[in-house]
Amino acid sequence: MPGKRIMLNVLRGATASPPPLWMMRQAGRYLPEYRDTRKRAGSFLDLCYDPDFAVEVALQPIERFGFDASILFSDILVVPHALGREVRFEEGRGPILKPIAAGEIADLTGETFHVNLEPVYETVRRLRAKLPGETTLIGFCGAPWTVATYMIAGHGTPDQSPARLFAYREPEAFARLLKILADHSAAYLIRQIEAGADVVQIFDSWSGVLDDACFEAFCVKPVAEIVRQVKAVYPDVPVIGFPKGAGDRYRDYRGKTGITGLGLDWTVPLSMAKALQAEGAVQGNLDPLRLVAGGKALADGVDAILRSLGGGPLIFNLGHGITPETPVAHVEAMVKQVRSQR
Repeated sequence: MPGKRIMLNVLRGATASPPPLWMMRQAGRYLPEYRDTRKRAGSFLDLCYDPDFAVEVALQPIERFGFDASILFSDILVVPHALGREVRFEEGRGPILKPIAAGEIADLTGETFHVNLEPVYETVRRLRAKLPGETTLIGFCGAPWTVATYMIAGHGTPDQSPARLFAYREPEAFARLLKILADHSAAYLIRQIEAGADVVQIFDSWSGVLDDACFEAFCVKPVAEIVRQVKAVYPDVPVIGFPKGAGDRYRDYRGKTGITGLGLDWTVPLSMAKALQAEGAVQGNLDPLRLVAGGKALADGVDAILRSLGGGPLIFNLGHGITPETPVAHVEAMVKQVRSQR
């Protein structure tokens, strides 16, 4: 029953010992069973859009580690893909898109948006039906700023300069793009909740490259609009925001967006995380490379988080996604250490 889902209780302000535990990118290439499924699926988008395969890989880390939450297996770029933009994934390069021009933004009408995403909603329905009753199901989307960076550059870049320049040179077109992405992302999350998601998370992986004014305009305001639209339909469903690299702006981000839980990257000092936790649940924030290293580096990192944040509403997680080279044995050691907390 939902009341037994420990992560939901923590997001509502409860303290759990041990804290609920899951990992960003927990269904991924570090798992041999994922690599096998990935080969059978064909392309990465085929994996995302085939409910049989997507459910299979989403369940793999739950079956292996017994995490307290499962997250929909998909990608943030299914939103521009569903809006009609060309998206593909190349081995060794990652996502490749046809860069969008200012004059093309008005063409993002989204007439078949939900039709295109129906396989994702079916994945959520099937996943909820197959998960243990106590396991929280997380839906997600990319934040408008982060999704826009890929749409404009056509690929990932170190500092997102193509998107930043576009925003400065074409402010009206860029504002329209963010609005379109916010509205469609909100509708996408609402449909995921309808299909069975207990919680939704908004990933803003590139929020750390912006100055104060742009952070407010490109990160805070679009996410606040998503949260407003989701809460208008599902006021009791928690929303986690993850503005990676936000630094000193984490507190303002939570207050201005209206999110429920705050995802922290690994650079956030634990003293700051503790202060943020006084205002609501926090999620994070182990350095993913400590998990790669294992041994004392891993044990010390886990212990520091549990000592600093274990007395309040904490969802234990990494400070970003798990990396492909992470040994499975190290994940097992982390789970054992977190679960031993009393």
